[in-house]
Amino acid sequence: MKTIPYWIETAGAFPDRSGKPVTEDTDLVVVGAGLTGLSTALHSARKGARVTLVEKGQIGSGASARNGGMANLGFTIGVRQAIRRYGLERAGEIYNSYGEAVDTVERLVNEESIDCQFRRVGRLGVASRPAHFEAKKAQQRDLAQYFGHETTLVGKSELRSEIGSDAYHGGLLDPFSAALHVGRFVRGMAEACERTGVEIHERNAAIGVRRTAAGRFEVSTERGVIRAGQVMMATDAYTDKNFPWLRRQQVCLGSFIIVTEPLGEELARDIIPKARLIVDSNQVCHYFRLTPDNRLLFGGRARFAPSDPTSDKKSGQVLFREMCEIFPQLSRTKIEYVWGGSVGFAMDRIVHAGQTDDGVYYSLGYAGHGVQMATHMGQVMAEVMDGHPEVSPVRDIAPPRIPLYNGTAWFLPFAGAYYKTLDRIR
Repeated sequence: MKTIPYWIETAGAFPDRSGKPVTEDTDLVVVGAGLTGLSTALHSARKGARVTLVEKGQIGSGASARNGGMANLGFTIGVRQAIRRYGLERAGEIYNSYGEAVDTVERLVNEESIDCQFRRVGRLGVASRPAHFEAKKAQQRDLAQYFGHETTLVGKSELRSEIGSDAYHGGLLDPFSAALHVGRFVRGMAEACERTGVEIHERNAAIGVRRTAAGRFEVSTERGVIRAGQVMMATDAYTDKNFPWLRRQQVCLGSFIIVTEPLGEELARDIIPKARLIVDSNQVCHYFRLTPDNRLLFGGRARFAPSDPTSDKKSGQVLFREMCEIFPQLSRTKIEYVWGGSVGFAMDRIVHAGQTDDGVYYSLGYAGHGVQMATHMGQVMAEVMDGHPEVSPVRDIAPPRIPLYNGTAWFLPFAGAYYKTLDRIR
């Protein structure tokens, strides 16, 4: 099994953007060249800003090319829970932003002619228990009643038309969610940034940010200090210990993915006939889809452990067993790729974006919806930094503090055991 993400290896060659001298003075420094950073940089440069983008690794080497390639509508909390927290109007605004985010991805694909096989194939949320299907029915009613969003229930007797498995008890189909090749999307976004004048520096980690007495910023990097009028932190779950104030805003969970050998057209259409994006209803959930070359990508939180080559391979073995429980017809299929990554969750499980007391901007906590929300929030934050804070759907909603938390999630094994127990008994 290769431990490089499938999306990176099949995206085509990425140029080396390291080793260049940094510009000492600019309008905006963006820290992190994933989708948040690339989108922020692109939209700010389109407004005429001089933008410098610094990345400690390679473009897309974090979560942006380590995911399932799914741009799904909907947030990770319940409709009524959102209304209780934020009120109906604000909850609807936040919910709608997740749909607008998929539109943002599609618009950028078209505007910048990015060949990333973007397709609105639809997301099918499948029920792992009979009780979960009853919850899907309530979800459908709430989405239509409160947010005007129409979805389609798929009963157990109809489910074989959507998935070649008897493991589930029905599902809820949202037709507007999209699949894409995220490696190609990341590469295309970087190329769009450079065409717009963004200066990109790979393998040049930011190691500190200081606000000067004059109100500007000094960003210390491994290749020198950059002075800027504004700073945007776009590191999300890959924020390192140089920025502890940002690490403390969210908990980072491991997520792991395997990708099979090519299945061939007949077997691929047997397991997912309509090429949907599929996510199950468990607390420790699985998500899976077909790749453009008819492999099965199958992911989940196989182990509550950080990602490294050893952990990834162990997780791959767990995921293979779980995949075969759902699709016994794949028991003799070879796994060609396995990798892991980190997913950032704020305690309230919605996106957070804004400005610190020192004036540094940030966006984080995509909770598994980063493909579209990171891209969209980059556009939003470009507007916010241009003097339009009202465009942010999460304006003035601060991330809740996490008790006894310093940025290292020592409690994850206990949380993992708890949620796995819930999945067994509910």
